[in-house]
Amino acid sequence: MIDQTTETQKQDAEAGLAADITIRDDEGVLDSEFIARVSSAVAVQDTLTLRSLVFDLHESDLGDVLQALDPEEREALVRMLGDDFDWMALTEVDDTVRDEILEAVPNETIADAVRELDSDDAIDLLEDLDEEDRDEILARIPFAERITLQRSLDYPEDSAGRRMTNRFIAVPPFWTVGQTIDFMRENDRLPNEFTELYVVDPRFNFLGTVALDRLLRTKRPVPIGDIMGEVAHSVDAEDDQEDVARVFERYNLLSVGVVDDSDRLVGVITIDDIVDIIEEEADEDIKRLAGVGDEEITDSFLFAVRSRFVWLLINLATAILASFVISLFDATIQEMVALAVLMPIVASMGGNAGTQTMTVAVRALATREIETIDTAKFVSREVLVGLANGIAFAIVMGVVAFFWFGSGQLGGVIAAAMVINMVCAGFAGILIPLSLERAGIDPAIASSVFVTTVTDVVGFFAFLGLAAWWFGLG
Repeated sequence: MIDQTTETQKQDAEAGLAADITIRDDEGVLDSEFIARVSSAVAVQDTLTLRSLVFDLHESDLGDVLQALDPEEREALVRMLGDDFDWMALTEVDDTVRDEILEAVPNETIADAVRELDSDDAIDLLEDLDEEDRDEILARIPFAERITLQRSLDYPEDSAGRRMTNRFIAVPPFWTVGQTIDFMRENDRLPNEFTELYVVDPRFNFLGTVALDRLLRTKRPVPIGDIMGEVAHSVDAEDDQEDVARVFERYNLLSVGVVDDSDRLVGVITIDDIVDIIEEEADEDIKRLAGVGDEEITDSFLFAVRSRFVWLLINLATAILASFVISLFDATIQEMVALAVLMPIVASMGGNAGTQTMTVAVRALATREIETIDTAKFVSREVLVGLANGIAFAIVMGVVAFFWFGSGQLGGVIAAAMVINMVCAGFAGILIPLSLERAGIDPAIASSVFVTTVTDVVGFFAFLGLAAWWFGLG
């Protein structure tokens, strides 16, 4: 009786604390006071308060909480919650945070957690672990589950096989609608959420699909084979995840079957996985364009320095090249100081125009949109855009230079240089990404530095060269 009363008081206390919790503000940002309360509960080892604060959180919210805490606090939170910790939260955090937490957790605990997750989420935890730790964890998992996970791990990284879940409903075509419904009612190992049933033969060859709404609207005696749709869309287990995401986007899918080389159904990818893929790929492209690699905001100071150093070193080399071009006209600049004032404008405008074109080109390559259009027309359009903008800003800058320095000739020189550089920027912004793509190099990684180099060199050379020729300087 005493234990029951104590447990009731404990539950009442948790309910009272939970009622007073504000997790996010009106803009969806984690409430700083909430994080402070979690941190305080961890600091004083107050498990009761901690449970009341985070026990009912969605895994995404719990993931954000983990990222907001210090590394020591994250490990303590996981330890204090014990079996009540939602391991799905680790699929919502940066790789750095997940790795830190998993390193502090015994492999036996990770093995128990993996068994509770869908195979695609379990793979998220396992794929970045050391091979020795991963093998030890897999060895603690029952044979049937271990084989499923090992099969997914054998597929290439960022492939459909790594993203698929093995929890789906597969039925033979000769079953009736009634048999299928009864099977779903009685089986407790089905997915929590699903929109389609998958029809397979005895060898598990993928025959077709049945939408859940169609199943529920059909009489019980009707065979599944009579209402199944053909396999309109499926993906190979080794297909790149970006290609899979494009299939979802193109055909507005909620799920798609994953088949192996023998056309046997081995898994399913759902829209929630695709949303994660789209976010990851967009994040990756943005970081590559800026030259920060796989850096995350939770990475250490030294890792951030290392990840940016190489890219900055390359940019230093290109800056030296641009400076070398300027040095060729040092006598010209000494005779007309106004050139030193104006030449950064020419290079800057060309660089910005080239970056605009490059961004459009890289995005078109990443989404494969460029495959559906005439490449020659695309190149022509970008060059004409550069020409039109070059003429417009040449007029503006020519007038500015005239009133600034009182020289119409100088205004004409900078106007001509600006047209030349912005046309070259249009060429470079489209041709460099296309050339890198054909050479097998990711254009998101290398385009920026090459485009900037071209516009700087051409801009300086055109402006200073035209000035030296027109004014007879140097």
